[in-house]
Amino acid sequence: MKEAGFPLGVLLLFGVAYITDYSIILLIKGGNLSSTNSYQELVRKTYGFIGYLILSTLQFLYPFIAMISYNIITGDTLTKVFLRIPGVGPDNILTDRHFIILLTTIIFTLPLSLYRDIAKLGKVSLISLILTIVILVIVMVRTVTLGPQVPKSENAWIFAKSNAVQAIGVMSFAFICHHNSFLIYGSLGEPTLNNWSRITHVSVSLAVVISVLFAACGYMTFTGYTEGDIFENYCRDDNLATFGRFCYGVTVILTFPLECFVTREVIANVFFHGNLSTVFHIVVTVIIIAVATGVSLVYDCLGIVLELNGVLSATPLVFIIPTACYLKLSKERWNHSDNLISCLILVIGVLVMTVGFVLTLLHPQECSHGKEMFYCFSSNVSFHNSTLPP
Repeated sequence: MKEAGFPLGVLLLFGVAYITDYSIILLIKGGNLSSTNSYQELVRKTYGFIGYLILSTLQFLYPFIAMISYNIITGDTLTKVFLRIPGVGPDNILTDRHFIILLTTIIFTLPLSLYRDIAKLGKVSLISLILTIVILVIVMVRTVTLGPQVPKSENAWIFAKSNAVQAIGVMSFAFICHHNSFLIYGSLGEPTLNNWSRITHVSVSLAVVISVLFAACGYMTFTGYTEGDIFENYCRDDNLATFGRFCYGVTVILTFPLECFVTREVIANVFFHGNLSTVFHIVVTVIIIAVATGVSLVYDCLGIVLELNGVLSATPLVFIIPTACYLKLSKERWNHSDNLISCLILVIGVLVMTVGFVLTLLHPQECSHGKEMFYCFSSNVSFHNSTLPP
């Protein structure tokens, strides 16, 4: 919302959600037309080995960079949670983001990522979804209690801003699930196109409602001061926000293994013909997580990570490749609705990818990681310790 302008941002969210819903179903249609059961095999059959390598690179990069962003979020959020524990000061090791990232990786994300069957993470995903609703409620509450005390930035309610294309990249990052769609489709009790369409409609509809509420409440609270990680905006001694940070940290820790599954599958398909022995399964998983963790320990600016991953990886995976595959496989007349919509989405995707990349390099987001926001020092901000019982 900050990058696009609030009214245009809301419209774009609905637009990206529609394209996501449409292209996820199109992807499975393409799989059925080509008798393939993975994204990579679909592209290989449609565009040959070169297309297969391009997709494999994108399909690896998107979840891999997502893993890096999840570690950055974990380090940002949980350090502030531990800082609120009595007796834990700024010099305590629990407030060191590097230590927290390493600790959560070793104790939680690595063991969960070592599962071989993605269906076993079903309960984990349910917990993550419930916590997302809890976080949304906290953000909505703070819109009412904190929003009036945060001064609004200049041109806060302008219809559109010049960085709208980068905003589409971030939204694509948020909505994309194409890289693991075939994995989830294969895990259904009855993997039919009707079942898949129904599940996709429900899932994307729920996602867009939650995203619009998050975006609207977060932006109305902080307007132009909104950070890439919204919990960086809340004051450190805000107990309700601290609980939200805890839920947020747990959510991304539980989401991390889903992305690791995809990166490992890409490596298995490209280098091991789709099958990893137990030893190689463990070795590949450890290497992937070690490299992602290493990068997240060195780099900590979330906003730029989301923008670049959105325009370079998510946009082609959402907009370009599913439509390009379907158009080549489709036996319908050129003026059939699926072909016309696919052409339109393809053109939009190419524009978003090229223009978004250039604008992200020319106008990168500012990153004020770890800084206490100016309004937290105001004497009239008195909500901090009044919302939760001691």
